[in-house]
Amino acid sequence: MIDLGDLGLDEGAHLLIKRALARDGRATVSGTSPSLAIDVPAWCRARGHAIEAVSGGFAITAGPDRWRGAERAGGDVPVADPPPRWGLAARGALVEIGAPELDLPLAIWADEAARLYSQAAAAQWDPATAIPWDAPIDHPDEVEDAVVQVMTYLIENETAALLVPVRFLGRLHPHFREVMQLLAIQAADEARHIEVFTRRARLRRRELGLSTASGQASLATLFDEPDFAIASFLLAVLGEGSFLALLWFLRDHGPDACTREVARLAAQDEARHVAFGLAHLAHQLAREPALRDRLVAAIERRHAALAHTAGLNEEVFDALVLLAAGGWEPAALRRGHAAVIALVREMDDGRRLRLGRLGFVRDDAARLSALHTRNFM
Repeated sequence: MIDLGDLGLDEGAHLLIKRALARDGRATVSGTSPSLAIDVPAWCRARGHAIEAVSGGFAITAGPDRWRGAERAGGDVPVADPPPRWGLAARGALVEIGAPELDLPLAIWADEAARLYSQAAAAQWDPATAIPWDAPIDHPDEVEDAVVQVMTYLIENETAALLVPVRFLGRLHPHFREVMQLLAIQAADEARHIEVFTRRARLRRRELGLSTASGQASLATLFDEPDFAIASFLLAVLGEGSFLALLWFLRDHGPDACTREVARLAAQDEARHVAFGLAHLAHQLAREPALRDRLVAAIERRHAALAHTAGLNEEVFDALVLLAAGGWEPAALRRGHAAVIALVREMDDGRRLRLGRLGFVRDDAARLSALHTRNFM
């Protein structure tokens, strides 16, 4: 006998009934709540329990177990191909039969995802306080114009880096929660980069710089890839990896503390994005060695699509030279030009290294790196 006293079902009495039925399959219930005679039968009918009025209360017999046939949605380690019937259930949850099936077909994984997400969550920074926006800017106007042009270029590229991965995020099976969280925080990283690059560009100027058709054509090809592994290869491993070298260049050659810190903090985030791209592709290649041929085809296809374009914005190249030079003296310009040529070589070396980590032999890595877009991203 369960004596509910004056506790009503609308106050939590149903928990005592559920507990007794789960333990014994039967329960006799009594109580003094004015609505008990109405609420208990209605509650039992809604759940398929048998109920009979007895002296002083109700005798309840548990109905069929609604969880019979329920399925556990995996465990600590993700399964390779979670079924649609698991829907939005958390990994490891017991999923009731009849839950709606959602079209979330993408299975994306990397063993490093959880660690990278934790690292990203701990490394978030506030643009309002992390960057010295009030630091002195005493360089010539033409150097400031060069900063604005480079920032305009960075904004455009970071917009692509935000939009390309989130196209896949909405189709990712939530079973891969660590990847889902990591892609979401990467999108937040890119949004923050767009904010600070824009703010730095407009710190001393009302208008942004130039956006070329060839630059946008290069970025547009990233949206053409329907496969996450290939899109991640082109964007993260090749593009953002090269972009990372550019940010380090700006950290070293920026003409003011604000520009240098904007570049440093953005590079800190981008390094994680590249690490995830490499980890995911290593995981996929271990499962599907033939993916390597598709990666080669993707580079060659993109190179052919961009063969008619001019490559890197001339104004961006010249702006980088001026930033590295710091002035208009011939000797300084020579140093600045040499620094940008060294940057291009560093980008190529980095791409070769990352391609080698994915199993490409040295000659193939060199050839494929040379085919990468001249627009850097």
